[in-house]
Amino acid sequence: MSRQDAVETLARERGPALVGYAYLLTGDLATAQDVVQDALVHTFVRMRAGHDAQHAEAYVRQAILNGVRDGYRRRRTFLGARARLAGAVGPNQDTVAVEHVDVQRALAALSPRERACVVLRHFEDLPVREVAEALQLSEGAVKRYLSDARSRLGELLADEPEETWPVRPAGPAARRS
Repeated sequence: MSRQDAVETLARERGPALVGYAYLLTGDLATAQDVVQDALVHTFVRMRAGHDAQHAEAYVRQAILNGVRDGYRRRRTFLGARARLAGAVGPNQDTVAVEHVDVQRALAALSPRERACVVLRHFEDLPVREVAEALQLSEGAVKRYLSDARSRLGELLADEPEETWPVRPAGPAARRS
C-alpha cells in the first residue's frame, strides 16, 4: 500500500475518531482538526511505503498527543511572557536606542570567542552542537564560553555607570589559554 493510499484510508475510516481524540485533548474542534491534520502530515512524511492504516493510526495518535503538548508548552510560554510585556507601556525610542548601545558595548567587552558563542547561540538561535561545529570547538568549550559570557554580561548590563566597563583588547591577549 502506498503512502497516499494509507493516508486516504486512515483519514476516511478513522478520521472522525482521530478528531474526537484530539478534541478530548484540546477541548476545541477547530484546534483538534488542525492538530490531526498536522499529525497526519508529520507521520506520513516520515513513513515508509508498505505500512498499513492500522499501524499508522498508532503513530498518528502519538503525533496528535505530541502536537497538543507542544501547543500547550508554546501557549504557557507565551502567557508567561505576555504578563511581562503587557505591564510595560510601549518603550520610548530613546530608551530602546540606549539599551541597544548598552548591549553592543557589553558584547564588545567579551573575548572574541565568548562574543561569537553568545551571538551564534542567542541571536542566531543555534543549538550548542551547531555553535561548536561552526566555531570548531567542543560542546563543552562552547558551554564554558557561554557560561563565562553570561556572567560577564550580567555584571556589565546591571545598572552600573558606563565608565566602569572595561573593554578587552581584540588581539591575542584576549584569548584564554
